Order: sequence, then structure tokens, then C-alpha cells
Amino acid sequence: MSSDALPSVSLAAMPGRRNATLDLAREIEKRGFSGIYSVSVSDGLGLCQMLSVATERINLGTAISNIYLRHVAEYASTAAAIEEVSGGRFRFGLGVSHAPMHKATGTKTGKPLADMRDFVERLRRVRRVGELPPLIVAGMRKRMVHLAGEIGDGLIFANAARSHVPESLAALPQSRQGDASFIVANMVPTCICDDLAAAEAKLRSTLGFYLTLPNYRNYWKEAGYVEEMDAAEKAVAEGEAKRIPSLISDRWLKDVTLYGPASVVREGIEAWREAGVNDLIIVPSSAQGNQLTAFEELFAALCD
Repeated sequence: MSSDALPSVSLAAMPGRRNATLDLAREIEKRGFSGIYSVSVSDGLGLCQMLSVATERINLGTAISNIYLRHVAEYASTAAAIEEVSGGRFRFGLGVSHAPMHKATGTKTGKPLADMRDFVERLRRVRRVGELPPLIVAGMRKRMVHLAGEIGDGLIFANAARSHVPESLAALPQSRQGDASFIVANMVPTCICDDLAAAEAKLRSTLGFYLTLPNYRNYWKEAGYVEEMDAAEKAVAEGEAKRIPSLISDRWLKDVTLYGPASVVREGIEAWREAGVNDLIIVPSSAQGNQLTAFEELFAALCD
């Protein structure tokens, strides 16, 4: 990807806004962004099905599809269909999700590494569905990063610490080191706003939930943020999760997100690429409005 290429973006199609989301996707494609990744808070695979016919050129992907929620044969059939209809533009992002999501859906899980390996092996054994898209494995800590390089066509982080990316990528198998064809993606929360305090407050609120999740806290401890994660862990244990946004350090926030004036965000995009992320996924939010406002701010910053 050239240094002047626009990044990818994340998109969610919520009830009552699905047609508007398709209109927005067409505008994203028209503006020249590299890809659209559907998020896991809604039916991301369903959105990619719609996008495969609503768009013509832009790459599409799930970020992520939970491997526990559907039968592997159904996933294979749907993923292959999207790959065919889109003309080879689809990237199937797969992940093991988090315990609270599993509890909410009554999902039974096992050991994440073993389950991911088994799922990918079974997915590739499904017959008579057509050609599968590239498989992008969601990983945070080093063992899953290594597994992604071993069994997948790419790796996708979410809310990674930029300073820690080179160390994480060093965990890839030697055959993947420096492999330009191997996709390294990261979803980075982004708020474009001249008012730094407002942007920081928005992102602290957005990221507070993720600090309640043990898997994320363990990753950020690995990245060097032990004090912040211990404080968040204590707040959760004491039933005071609402205090978490106030526990987030400025150093952590700047390492995990992008925010500030347009010029600062543009510089940050290049910094992420220099760290080793070759498919940066902007997750836009606005300090002053909804998703549509956030995209208007993003278009103004990167396209106009």
C-alpha cells in the first residue's frame, strides 16, 4: 500500500439504518478508501453480503466473525458466496471474542488457540462451496499472533498499542516476517477534533468497556501498561467500572487511538504504517455527533 493511499474504515449497520449504511458505504468507496470492515456488534457477515452487491471495487472484511456462533459449514458457504459475488474483494476476519459475549449468547467455548486452529482446518475442508476468501485471524497476545501467521492469510488487531506492534509482529513465524502479502490490520479508534479535551473524553468513554475485559487488560499489560490495567482491574472487582475512563493515562490513550486535528491524525496514520500495520482500519467517532458526523469529519480530514 502506498503512503498516500487512504486507510480502511469500520462500519456497522444497525436496525433502522441499514439502507443508509449502504449509501454511506458507496460514498466511502467513491472517496477512495482502501476497505470497509464490518464490526462484530451487528451482523457483520450479513453487511458484507449486502456490500458485495452494493459496491464495486472496495475491499470488504469482517472484524470479526465469532467462530463459535455458526456452524463451520455455514460460515464456509457464506464466506465463499461473498468472495464470488464481490469478485475476490472479501477478507474473512475470524476471532474467538470475549467471555461476556459468550455468556450473553449462552455459547460454549474451549481453549482459544486450539479452537481457532480446529475451526480453520475444518473450514478449509468444507467442499462444494467455491473458493474461500483470505482468512484473517484476530489476535492480541503473542501466541495467537504466531498462530495467525501459521494458519491464516493475515492478522487483525483491535485497539492495539502502536508502540507494541513491532514486538507483537516479531512473534509471527519466520516465514511471515517481512511477507508483504500477509495482511496486518488494526482497528484504531479515531476522533478528529480540534478540541483535544473533547476528543480525549469521547475516546475514554468509548474505550472504557474494553478495559473491563480480561483479555484486553492482559494484552495491554504485555504492552507495558501494567499500572493502568491493575487500576482498571481493581475498579471492576469493586463494582466501580464507571471509574475506568478516569484511570486511562494520556500515554495509553495516545498509543491506542488517533485523535486531534486532521493534520495530527494524518501523521498518526503514517506512524501506524511505519509500525508494521499494512491495513489500518479507522473506527471513526465524533465528539459532536453520531456515526454520520464522524464520517463527515473523516472525509473532510482525508479527502477534501
